[in-house]
Amino acid sequence: MATSSLAPPEVPMELHATNRDKLVKSLRQQLSELTRPLHGFVLLQGGEEQTRHDTDHAELFRQESYFAYLFGVREPGFYGAIDIATGKSILFAPRLPAEYAVWLGEIKPSSHFKERYMVSKVHYTDEIVEVLHEEYKEQGKPLLFLLHGLNTDSNNFSKPAEFKGIEKFKTDLNTLHPILAECRVFKSDLELALIQYANDISSEAHVEVMRKITVGMKEYQLESMFLHHTYMYGGCRHCSYTCICATGENSAVLHYGHAAAPNDRTFEDGDMALLDMGAEYQFYGSDITCSFPVNGKFTSDQRLIYNAVLQAHNTVISTMKPGVNWIDMHKLAERIILDSLKTGCILVGDVDDMMVKRLGAVFMPHGLGHFLGIDTHDTGGYLGGLERPKEPGLKSLRTVRELQEGMVITVEPGCYFIDALLVPAMENLETSKFFNCEIIGRFKSFGGVRIESDVYVTSNGCKNMTNVPRETWEIEAVMAGSPWPLDKSSIPSENGRGIK
Repeated sequence: MATSSLAPPEVPMELHATNRDKLVKSLRQQLSELTRPLHGFVLLQGGEEQTRHDTDHAELFRQESYFAYLFGVREPGFYGAIDIATGKSILFAPRLPAEYAVWLGEIKPSSHFKERYMVSKVHYTDEIVEVLHEEYKEQGKPLLFLLHGLNTDSNNFSKPAEFKGIEKFKTDLNTLHPILAECRVFKSDLELALIQYANDISSEAHVEVMRKITVGMKEYQLESMFLHHTYMYGGCRHCSYTCICATGENSAVLHYGHAAAPNDRTFEDGDMALLDMGAEYQFYGSDITCSFPVNGKFTSDQRLIYNAVLQAHNTVISTMKPGVNWIDMHKLAERIILDSLKTGCILVGDVDDMMVKRLGAVFMPHGLGHFLGIDTHDTGGYLGGLERPKEPGLKSLRTVRELQEGMVITVEPGCYFIDALLVPAMENLETSKFFNCEIIGRFKSFGGVRIESDVYVTSNGCKNMTNVPRETWEIEAVMAGSPWPLDKSSIPSENGRGIK
């Protein structure tokens, strides 16, 4: 029976108070540089509960991420304001009908929310106009800084707050978004603690799946085991994203697991599994991918591809530190994978020439990684006028920034055999010369390998927050029943002695 060494931690509301202070400081600095007055209110609208299409079935609510970052409120229907002049925070709660108490539980008083969320004041949402006018100490209409800006991962725009009586205020739709998005890029110690916990419980769940996987299972059984462990033992009601539980050829589908490909294949002896799953705890997430043979033993071909990706993963992490450019890290991973494929006789020719022809994008079409925090693909990838590259592979990068202390970013190189990319590349006059057609045919049904860890950039390097078996011998040992972390002295090496 599964157990856990972890327990869900209490989340101090100081975390969100610190986030608010950070925003006010950054906003005041920006306004001062523009010689603008230091008054007005940041006003955000929290998320609303959604129902399934035209039914009364309420989907499980998860707070809008910017609102969660600043206020930590788990309930729907709230607004939140921050006074730029004083730094004071005000929550506006929905005024609930009496029947709420019958169907959904106690109607909490304002004092409950004030204490729970560590804000200065709490009022009702139908009092926004009156309260903010009373709090405003300047002449004329109060100024509201509203959240409106592009999410460069989804290409959707954040929704500015709307309420009855907004015409009685001046509004600014341009200032807040880039400042608040940038605040989210750099994590506080309290945020890092939650991301670390999400990594710890998710790492533990990945190991549990490794131990329990059996040839002949359905992919969704792996998803179920992960979700059960992170909720049962970790208190994680939400996942950071839809679980990707891909086996065999499915592991070449980058975002497998969606409604049209719902983790429902029965996997077979000899398949590779690619499991991309991460739990979310109190809004903060994790994003971890493990790849391994479902029968617990790597073949020579599986070992070749896996070790190519692992070398890229490990080399990037060992190179990461403040000042390193993320495009350079992506190209480093590509080069290592291409060089390994050449060593394995899958490719032939000069690796420099392959890089010029962007052959790396044929095997790794996605970006090397992304910021991680309250969202899996966290904000800030292309702030400040940064442009997305246009070349294959590089155009999929979710950021092109130089690394800075305090960032949390995923490192997730991969190598996939995707017909939709391989066939055109093998038919192209400029790239066909690089392929050993006889050997690569052996990998037609291989699928792919991805190895993903969550990494925190420190002042002089980085810290890997993910703790799962990575070396092939570690994976085989854990799948054979060894504990994790391994007692390395008890694992035989090739020469028969314990590994030290």
